[in-house]
Amino acid sequence: MKVPAFLLSLLTAASAVKIDSRSFFGSQDAMVNDAQFSVPGKNPLNFCADPKDYILTVDHVDLSPNPPVPGQKLTISGNGTFSQSIEPGATVFLQVKYGLITLIKQEADLCDNLPKIDITCPIEKGLFTIKKEVDIPKQVPPGKYTVLADVNTVDKEKITCMETTVVFSRQ
Repeated sequence: MKVPAFLLSLLTAASAVKIDSRSFFGSQDAMVNDAQFSVPGKNPLNFCADPKDYILTVDHVDLSPNPPVPGQKLTISGNGTFSQSIEPGATVFLQVKYGLITLIKQEADLCDNLPKIDITCPIEKGLFTIKKEVDIPKQVPPGKYTVLADVNTVDKEKITCMETTVVFSRQ
Protein backbone atom coordinates (compact mmCIF):
# COMPACT_ATOMS: atom_id res chain seq x y z
CA MET A 1 0.00 0.00 0.00
CA LYS A 2 1.31 3.45 -0.88
CA VAL A 3 1.54 6.29 1.64
CA PRO A 4 -0.30 9.42 0.43
CA ALA A 5 2.20 12.04 -0.78
CA PHE A 6 1.16 14.82 1.60
CA LEU A 7 1.44 12.46 4.59
CA LEU A 8 4.79 11.23 3.37
CA SER A 9 6.06 14.80 2.95
CA LEU A 10 5.28 15.70 6.51
CA LEU A 11 6.47 12.37 7.74
CA THR A 12 9.70 12.68 5.80
CA ALA A 13 10.30 16.21 6.89
CA ALA A 14 9.69 15.26 10.46
CA SER A 15 11.38 11.91 10.30
CA ALA A 16 14.01 12.30 7.75
CA VAL A 17 14.05 15.42 9.40
CA LYS A 18 11.31 13.65 9.13
CA ILE A 19 9.74 11.00 7.82
CA ASP A 20 6.37 11.91 9.96
CA SER A 21 4.39 13.17 11.09
CA ARG A 22 1.98 14.66 12.97
CA SER A 23 0.35 17.82 11.93
CA PHE A 24 -0.62 17.61 8.35
CA PHE A 25 -4.07 18.65 9.44
CA GLY A 26 -4.23 22.19 10.61
CA SER A 27 -6.15 25.13 11.85
CA GLN A 28 -5.82 27.71 14.55
CA ASP A 29 -7.61 25.35 16.94
CA ALA A 30 -6.23 23.70 20.05
CA MET A 31 -3.33 21.30 19.70
CA VAL A 32 -2.47 18.81 22.37
CA ASN A 33 1.30 18.83 22.80
CA ASP A 34 3.29 16.90 25.40
CA ALA A 35 6.50 18.91 25.71
CA GLN A 36 8.42 16.05 27.33
CA PHE A 37 9.85 14.90 23.99
CA SER A 38 9.08 17.86 21.73
CA VAL A 39 10.66 17.90 18.28
CA PRO A 40 12.80 21.08 18.01
CA GLY A 41 11.41 23.85 15.81
CA LYS A 42 8.09 25.49 15.03
CA ASN A 43 5.87 22.41 14.92
CA PRO A 44 3.42 20.42 17.07
CA LEU A 45 5.47 17.20 16.82
CA ASN A 46 6.68 15.01 19.68
CA PHE A 47 9.06 12.10 19.65
CA CYS A 48 7.40 8.86 20.80
CA ALA A 49 10.16 8.34 23.38
CA ASP A 50 13.52 9.81 24.32
CA PRO A 51 15.26 10.21 20.93
CA LYS A 52 18.80 9.78 22.28
CA ASP A 53 19.21 6.39 20.59
CA TYR A 54 17.46 7.28 17.31
CA ILE A 55 19.53 7.11 14.13
CA LEU A 56 18.18 10.54 13.14
CA THR A 57 19.07 13.48 15.36
CA VAL A 58 16.65 16.28 14.48
CA ASP A 59 17.99 19.84 14.70
CA HIS A 60 14.66 21.40 13.75
CA VAL A 61 11.44 20.91 11.81
CA ASP A 62 9.51 24.06 10.93
CA LEU A 63 6.01 24.21 9.50
CA SER A 64 4.65 27.28 7.78
CA PRO A 65 1.94 28.08 8.51
CA ASN A 66 2.06 26.59 11.99
CA PRO A 67 -0.38 25.14 12.62
CA PRO A 68 -1.16 24.02 9.07
CA VAL A 69 -4.41 25.31 7.57
CA PRO A 70 -6.74 23.21 5.42
CA GLY A 71 -6.80 24.40 1.83
CA GLN A 72 -3.41 26.11 2.07
CA LYS A 73 0.08 25.07 1.06
CA LEU A 74 2.22 23.81 3.91
CA THR A 75 5.97 24.43 3.76
CA ILE A 76 7.99 21.90 5.71
CA SER A 77 11.65 22.64 6.31
CA GLY A 78 14.15 21.07 8.60
CA ASN A 79 17.45 19.46 9.09
CA GLY A 80 19.07 16.75 11.11
CA THR A 81 21.88 14.25 11.07
CA PHE A 82 21.77 10.55 10.30
CA SER A 83 24.29 8.55 12.35
CA GLN A 84 24.28 5.87 9.64
CA SER A 85 23.05 5.50 6.06
CA ILE A 86 19.45 4.41 5.53
CA GLU A 87 19.34 1.53 3.08
CA PRO A 88 16.48 0.00 1.06
CA GLY A 89 14.26 -2.20 3.21
CA ALA A 90 13.66 0.49 5.85
CA THR A 91 10.01 0.73 6.85
CA VAL A 92 7.59 3.35 8.07
CA PHE A 93 4.57 2.41 10.16
CA LEU A 94 1.90 5.09 9.86
CA GLN A 95 -1.26 5.32 11.92
CA VAL A 96 -3.82 8.10 11.60
CA LYS A 97 -6.90 8.21 13.82
CA TYR A 98 -9.93 10.46 13.71
CA GLY A 99 -11.22 10.31 17.27
CA LEU A 100 -11.39 6.59 17.96
CA ILE A 101 -11.67 5.64 14.29
CA THR A 102 -8.51 4.42 12.59
CA LEU A 103 -8.25 6.01 9.13
CA ILE A 104 -4.81 4.66 8.19
CA LYS A 105 -2.83 1.85 9.76
CA GLN A 106 -0.13 0.57 7.46
CA GLU A 107 3.50 -0.35 7.21
CA ALA A 108 5.21 0.65 3.98
CA ASP A 109 8.67 0.45 2.47
CA LEU A 110 10.28 3.80 3.14
CA CYS A 111 12.45 3.82 0.01
CA ASP A 112 9.52 2.93 -2.26
CA ASN A 113 7.69 6.05 -1.07
CA LEU A 114 10.51 8.61 -0.94
CA PRO A 115 10.51 9.43 -4.69
CA LYS A 116 7.07 11.04 -4.18
CA ILE A 117 8.88 13.82 -2.32
CA ASP A 118 11.98 13.91 -4.51
CA ILE A 119 14.23 11.86 -2.20
CA THR A 120 15.90 8.57 -3.08
CA CYS A 121 17.53 5.75 -1.15
CA PRO A 122 19.99 5.24 0.20
CA ILE A 123 19.92 8.28 2.46
CA GLU A 124 23.57 8.91 3.23
CA LYS A 125 25.00 9.21 6.72
CA GLY A 126 25.47 12.83 7.77
CA LEU A 127 23.60 16.11 7.51
CA PHE A 128 20.16 15.98 5.89
CA THR A 129 18.16 19.05 4.86
CA ILE A 130 14.67 19.18 3.43
CA LYS A 131 12.30 21.87 2.22
CA LYS A 132 9.03 20.74 0.70
CA GLU A 133 5.67 22.32 -0.09
CA VAL A 134 2.54 20.21 0.10
CA ASP A 135 -1.14 20.93 -0.43
CA ILE A 136 -3.33 20.37 2.63
CA PRO A 137 -6.81 19.13 1.68
CA LYS A 138 -9.45 21.83 2.17
CA GLN A 139 -12.13 19.49 3.50
CA VAL A 140 -10.72 18.40 6.86
CA PRO A 141 -13.65 17.31 9.05
CA PRO A 142 -13.71 18.83 12.55
CA GLY A 143 -12.52 16.54 15.34
CA LYS A 144 -9.46 15.13 17.03
CA TYR A 145 -6.73 13.62 14.85
CA THR A 146 -3.78 11.64 16.14
CA VAL A 147 -0.89 10.64 13.94
CA LEU A 148 1.97 8.24 14.66
CA ALA A 149 4.94 7.62 12.36
CA ASP A 150 7.47 4.98 13.40
CA VAL A 151 10.48 4.56 11.09
CA ASN A 152 12.91 1.63 11.31
CA THR A 153 15.83 0.19 9.38
CA VAL A 154 15.61 -3.21 7.72
CA ASP A 155 17.26 -4.56 10.91
CA LYS A 156 14.56 -2.92 13.07
CA GLU A 157 16.84 -0.21 14.43
CA LYS A 158 14.86 2.93 15.32
CA ILE A 159 15.44 5.74 12.81
CA THR A 160 12.83 7.95 14.47
CA CYS A 161 9.32 7.87 15.86
CA MET A 162 7.04 10.91 16.02
CA GLU A 163 3.46 11.62 16.95
CA THR A 164 1.00 14.46 17.31
CA THR A 165 -2.57 15.26 18.19
CA VAL A 166 -4.51 18.06 16.51
CA VAL A 167 -8.04 19.15 17.33
CA PHE A 168 -10.14 20.99 14.73
CA SER A 169 -13.41 22.77 15.40
CA ARG A 170 -15.99 23.78 12.84
CA GLN A 171 -14.82 26.76 10.81
